Amino acid sequence: MSAGRPCANLVTRIKVLLADDHRAFCEGLSRLLEEESDLEIVGVAGDGEEAVRLSADLLPDVAIVDVAMPKLNGIEAIKQIKAVSPKTAVIVLSAYGYESYVLPSIEAGAAAYLLKTVGVREIAGAIRAVQVGQTVLDPAASHRLFARLAYSTGSTGSGADRRLHGRELEVLRLGARGLSNRQIANQLVIGERTVQTHFRNILRKLGVSSRTEAALHALREGWITLDDLP
Repeated sequence: MSAGRPCANLVTRIKVLLADDHRAFCEGLSRLLEEESDLEIVGVAGDGEEAVRLSADLLPDVAIVDVAMPKLNGIEAIKQIKAVSPKTAVIVLSAYGYESYVLPSIEAGAAAYLLKTVGVREIAGAIRAVQVGQTVLDPAASHRLFARLAYSTGSTGSGADRRLHGRELEVLRLGARGLSNRQIANQLVIGERTVQTHFRNILRKLGVSSRTEAALHALREGWITLDDLP
């Protein structure tokens, strides 16, 4: 066998749960994502309560949820999904890019926030990214969110040295710009596993569950600025 691309049957497929109250949208997205050889749709939920129940039963790698769902809204569903299946990475796929939706979603534990105007290729890419610990934010939504935070919170800079050391701050700044682990490793001339270790330590120290939450925390504290963001 050549050293090129592995055989399809050797690829570990990413288990994905879809949750949206628009049945036709869910069915269409499910069919399109199933065409990706490394993705597997393991369940489809029509409301927030069902999304939580299926997450507990199926333990998907990734859950894609709408922010506005019946019975249990998307933000509360994210919290409960992370409670019943902590290793499930949650992507919010919404028609709304308001800060009032984006920030609570990230704080609830979402690893990505995308608008429904994106294509299937972008959604598939986000699934792969969050499954390995990266975060993805819709550019327009993230710009409004970070600009709002920068305007409404001061830059205190307090406690940065006590909580994160210099290398961790470097890693966090590069991660906030959207760089992958490999890109960060190349730029800092360190190993990719070292980058992963730094991010684990950063999340633990700050008491957050995603890189985006860490970036929001750092922005509030003044450790990073809008110039550090994409």
